[in-house]
Order: sequence, then C-alpha cells, then structure tokens
Amino acid sequence: MPSPLRIIYAGTPDFAVPALEALIASPHDVVAVYTQPDRPAGRGRKLTPSPVKQVALAHGIPVEQPERLRPEPVQVRLREYRPDLMVVAAYGLILPQSVLDIPRLGCVNIHASLLPRWRGAAPIQRALAEGDESTGVTLMQMAAGLDTGDMLLKGVCPITPADTARTLHDRLAAMGAALLLPCLDDLADGRLHPEPQDETLATYARKLDKAEALLEWSLPAAVLDRRIRAFNPWPVAQTLYQGQPLRLWMSRSLPAAGTGATPGTVVAEGPEGIDVATGEGILRITCLQLPGGKPLEAKAFLNARSLLGTCLGDDGGKAC
Repeated sequence: MPSPLRIIYAGTPDFAVPALEALIASPHDVVAVYTQPDRPAGRGRKLTPSPVKQVALAHGIPVEQPERLRPEPVQVRLREYRPDLMVVAAYGLILPQSVLDIPRLGCVNIHASLLPRWRGAAPIQRALAEGDESTGVTLMQMAAGLDTGDMLLKGVCPITPADTARTLHDRLAAMGAALLLPCLDDLADGRLHPEPQDETLATYARKLDKAEALLEWSLPAAVLDRRIRAFNPWPVAQTLYQGQPLRLWMSRSLPAAGTGATPGTVVAEGPEGIDVATGEGILRITCLQLPGGKPLEAKAFLNARSLLGTCLGDDGGKAC
C-alpha cells in the first residue's frame, strides 16, 4: 500500500461530488478544495456555494475560490499546500501550465467520455444526442490543451434507450469515483502506463445553448428523441403550442409510419403518449410541461385537453 497522498481537489458541480467523497473516505489527505466562487441561484438569486464546497465545509476541509488561477498570489497559495497531486473534475477554470507543474505527480482529470471522443464542456449530452451506443469515464494526466492529456484509465458505460443526460450523469459520476482510488494507488507506485490520445479520432463536445432546445419537426423521430433525452434536465427540449413554449421531457421514437401528415402534427394520443409526425417516423411524447405548470405524464396532461390534429412548432398550435 503506497503512502497517503496530499491531494488538492478541484471541482464545482454535482458531478464532482462522488469522487471528492471517495477521497475523503480514503487514506489520502485532501488538504484543500478549489471550487468556483459562489454564484446567485434560485428565485431570490441568493449567493449559493457549489455542491463541492458544501461537502468540503461539512468535512472541515479548507476551501479556495479564486476567479482565476494565473495570478501569482493564487499560485503561491496553491504551492503552500505542498500537494503531491491535484484531482480535477468539472472545475470550470483553465489550469495554466504553471499550475499543472506544481503537484509532484501532476494533475489528474476525471472526464465524462471515452477520450479522445467528446473533448470539451458537454460530453454527456453530445454522446447521447449523437446516438453513441456507449460512453464512459477517462482518467487523464492533464496537459495544457483542452482534454488532450495522456489517458490513465477508462471505464465504459452503455447508453440505453431510456437514458437522459441526468441518468447518464449520475452513473458516470459514480464510475469516476470508483475508478479514481485504484488509479491513484497505481500512479503513486509508478504502475500506470499513460496512453497518448489518437488525435485523428478527437471530437469536440461544444457547450449547450438554449437555442438548441427548440425542436425542428422535419428531423427524424430518432434524432428528436435523442435530443429530448440529451437536454433533460437542461436546457429542456421545447416546441410551440398556442404560441407558448411547450417543454418536452421524455419521449421515444416509433417505427416509420405512412401517415402523410405534416411534421409537427399530433396524429394520435392516449395514455401511453402523444404521437407527433416527424420528417421520418413518429415521436411519442411521454412527459411534457406547459408554461407555469409542472412536468406531467401524457395521461395526466390529456385529462384536461386534447392535442389531436394540432400542429406543434412554428404554427403555434393551430389546427392542421
């Protein structure tokens, strides 16, 4: 068993919590946590600590929240912790080379994809939206580029037809935590053999944009279904109904049917869902939400209204 490591942990959102908790429960010493500054949240826009900060404070771990890591005083402070290693998970700040060089064993990143596929900010959502059959977690020795460092360890996670970005997020966060501790022991003992990434296979997972959430009904049902699930829980896919945004939380794609209906037309409805014609096949909406309301299963939604014959989308919910 290698000697315990002095670790600085850098992370911000929920995704980074399981790995931090695993480190806290391990023999290693988490000497400090770096996280994003508190941000306004909720209806009152009250300054709220990140999920990672809340865990750190609950365990009495020092918390640092610099706006940037480039200023010399920030780097001096980081050196004072004398870290053997820095573990990074969805931190949200760029680590300059001068920071990467501070820990004795460098910096290890927990990335939610099978690198080099889906480098960047939204790997979970892009894998789901593009129809990947599987994704996973890569533990990577960090370099100055965007997710370009050598790979240390991988875990593979199948993507099911019922998965959303939330369900994948939760499984991958747990997987990252499970991979981390054995990886650190092997890294400390020099048993790991870092694998360079194949640049010819690299893809970029650009940040999500709210504008992407507006569905185009001319697309195939299978594509629309993946987007709905990829945008759950944010930014949530939507269409127009009676001139108002109708949010679509869950769906499934049905085999192509020759309805001849205009894409966006509601061609059937019932307890199992609301069937909408698309550019190819039928999209069955199973959970949706009106403005000011809460998400409802299709059966409950249809108790108060019928959408049959309605054109969703640019026509604003008029009869077809």
